[in-house]
Amino acid sequence: MNNIFSLLFNSDFGMMILFGLSALLSVFAQFLVQSTFSKYSKIAVSRNMNGAEAAKVLMHLNDISDVGIQAVAGSLTDHYDPSAKMLRLSEPVYGARTISAVGVAAHETGHAIQHKVGYGPLVLRSTLVPVANIGSQAGPVLAIVGLAASIPLLTTIGIILFAGAVSFYLITLPVEFNASSRALKNLEANNLLTQEELKGAKKVLTAAALTYVASALTAVLNLLRLILQARNRRR
Repeated sequence: MNNIFSLLFNSDFGMMILFGLSALLSVFAQFLVQSTFSKYSKIAVSRNMNGAEAAKVLMHLNDISDVGIQAVAGSLTDHYDPSAKMLRLSEPVYGARTISAVGVAAHETGHAIQHKVGYGPLVLRSTLVPVANIGSQAGPVLAIVGLAASIPLLTTIGIILFAGAVSFYLITLPVEFNASSRALKNLEANNLLTQEELKGAKKVLTAAALTYVASALTAVLNLLRLILQARNRRR
């Protein structure tokens, strides 16, 4: 086991294998979320409720009255903006009366519920946004320049900045998983979907969650690569 670990993390070939697996996971995750969303976008819900209506009902049931609902262009562009207190639903979700639409709308409403109750990981992620924006852009550049120019301090600064961005990716995982969990529990508790429809909504949200796992894994591997390169330069 130690030999395998050493091969993967302490050699260029091993890192290529890891990045290859990460790339395959990302491609698979994108395919899965697209195909699953498409499949359940063809199945209407028995309550004849569209995404915007489902979000409105769920927010009312959770005593949320200060969050708006807005349609946005694109597909799978749905998100909750905590600073504007706005739930933005994509065109295939906002007005569609399908399992995919209601599931995704409920997930985004889950973020609004997190915001209302002060869910810790969401609060932490919000504070990390500036760090993530700077770290994801400047961190790798500074680290690579530092490595190329043999300036250890610059490399270290770049790695620290990028580590902040990676932290954002990692804290996103419990935020997204929890939002999906809240969505499914609320949909079931309030009988907005049947048991069979809930199974479909769960598949849609699970597929979407896999894309966040793939992004986090890629970010961690990039950080690890920079750390290993810096360590090898010091030898």
